[in-house]
Amino acid sequence: MTNAFRSVAAILFSTLIFLMGAGLLTTLIPVRAHLEGFSDFSLGLIGSFYYVGFMLGCYTGPRLFARAGHSRTFAVAAGLATTATLLQALQVSVVAWILTRGLFGFAAAMLYMTMESWLNDRATNETRGRIFASYMVVNYLGLMIGQWLFVAGRPSSFSLFSLAAIFYALCPIPVGLTRTPQPVASKVPRLNPLRIFRVSPVGVAGCIVVGFANAAVWVFAPVYAQDHGMTRGLLAGFMVAFTLGGALSQMPVGRLSDRIDRRYVIAGVTLAAAAAGICLYFLGGQSPALTLILIGLFGMLSLPLYGLSVAHTNDRLPRESFVEASATLLLINAIASAFGPVLGALVTTRFGTASLFLYTAFFHLAMFGFTLARLRMKETAPDALREPFEPMPLQAASPGVVELDPRA
Repeated sequence: MTNAFRSVAAILFSTLIFLMGAGLLTTLIPVRAHLEGFSDFSLGLIGSFYYVGFMLGCYTGPRLFARAGHSRTFAVAAGLATTATLLQALQVSVVAWILTRGLFGFAAAMLYMTMESWLNDRATNETRGRIFASYMVVNYLGLMIGQWLFVAGRPSSFSLFSLAAIFYALCPIPVGLTRTPQPVASKVPRLNPLRIFRVSPVGVAGCIVVGFANAAVWVFAPVYAQDHGMTRGLLAGFMVAFTLGGALSQMPVGRLSDRIDRRYVIAGVTLAAAAAGICLYFLGGQSPALTLILIGLFGMLSLPLYGLSVAHTNDRLPRESFVEASATLLLINAIASAFGPVLGALVTTRFGTASLFLYTAFFHLAMFGFTLARLRMKETAPDALREPFEPMPLQAASPGVVELDPRA
């Protein structure tokens, strides 16, 4: 086992460095855009174009792997991410940020795909579960460290963009120095959304809800905290509490869903997430401590939904269909995520930033109702097909994470 982790240590270290920059930008970009007077709709477009670029990167990545190899693709993507970040600091305008955020999403998809496929290539049946768990820990930890680094400088200055760019410039160094062999480019799985929907309507609906709701929260939650008068430290703590809540709840919620019909767990977390969102609308801002507690609870309840949806879908399919189903769910989630920030912006523009959590409550209540209806229409998945729950990344993931998942 020690040798197995030694072979992927450089990849995990590169992942950590990259995600520290990504966590910092997740908080910085909405706050800076708000300070510059960008409208909510403009900020929504900036957030949506990240996911548009991400989808294009997922399509392009496997073709670049086949042409140039993983190391060169990783270096190119890191260079594009660095460039996009610095351009945002140099050219502060809505159009420039929409384009650069799309470019960053394109680069981020290829970075994720490189790291995940490399880890998958080094994993064996005996080590895959622990390597996947290590990747999830690095994923959560990198995001939270980056979010805390928001306190390192003023959002109106060049320094925080420069810090994020430094992380992107540094992340190729560990994998560039490793002796670990490059993986062979894998076959791109065939996607069939209609088939997956027929098999698991609840799983597909859950991924759509995650896209519409959570993508908007990642974009507008920092603005919500800013509008409620939070200092830099409290604002960073607000985002960390949201992320930490999701990281801590994935395994307990997932293990509960292993014991009963997952749809009951999905119904429970979506109803509770809606209640937490409504509480944030009415009570958020009354005191910093209460707001941090509420956003932490909201993260605990809303962020595990994607992993539950994937697990529920796989419960209704033979194991050999796992890769196809999970890759399809990723695509569905990414498409919904491209629309989520814009729809959220339409609501916050009309009713104020706090209405972000009424917006999410609407989708969570709709998911709750749909799940209850499906419980009446279809029986529990056969025990022979049920696979144990596995945690999933809290933000957009590439198809590479599908093959790294031990259930694959």
